[in-house]
Amino acid sequence: MELRQKAALNGILLYVISTVFVAYLIFSSLEELSTWVALLWIVLLFASTNASINSFRKEAGREFFYYYSIAKPQAIILSKILFNAILQFVIAALTLLLFSVLLGNPVENMSLFSVVLLLGSLGISTILTLTSAIASKTNNNATLTAILSFPIMLPTLLTAIKASMLCGLGSSWEDCQVYIITLGLLNIVIVMLSFILFPYLWRS
Repeated sequence: MELRQKAALNGILLYVISTVFVAYLIFSSLEELSTWVALLWIVLLFASTNASINSFRKEAGREFFYYYSIAKPQAIILSKILFNAILQFVIAALTLLLFSVLLGNPVENMSLFSVVLLLGSLGISTILTLTSAIASKTNNNATLTAILSFPIMLPTLLTAIKASMLCGLGSSWEDCQVYIITLGLLNIVIVMLSFILFPYLWRS
């Protein structure tokens, strides 16, 4: 059902492409690692927000009673997290590709950076999914989702940026393992909280 909304998906892709292209017009190429990493995560942050902000838009209407009767709340939240995570992985891969083609790629340890990118993207999409579920109970879904999600995303975002900087400098697993393990634990905590808290929200 989400994939049928081609306008929304095409809008997300257009946002990513246009944002990276504007950055290319401004910078032409980015040799400074810190600027490259910061700009990459900024694009991913806002692209994922646009992708996940209306995750529960339909479930707030009449469809809520239909889903309520045929599925358990745990299945609903896990399916939403899975879909948004896959969509975020696609956005992250496309953004990285565009950055590499248009702005260059100063990252030296790409294999480790890919792990950081996947874990960071998973954390951001999971947080946005949960906050979108909370905001769906109000009349101001998009605004409330942004207000709730950004403070919660800060630990994940800052950890991902620090790990990305180390990967860009060519650091090994031993140098980055604290940040990568932290990202993994943050993701586990967020998924567990969503699994535990969403049934109460679903019944409210």
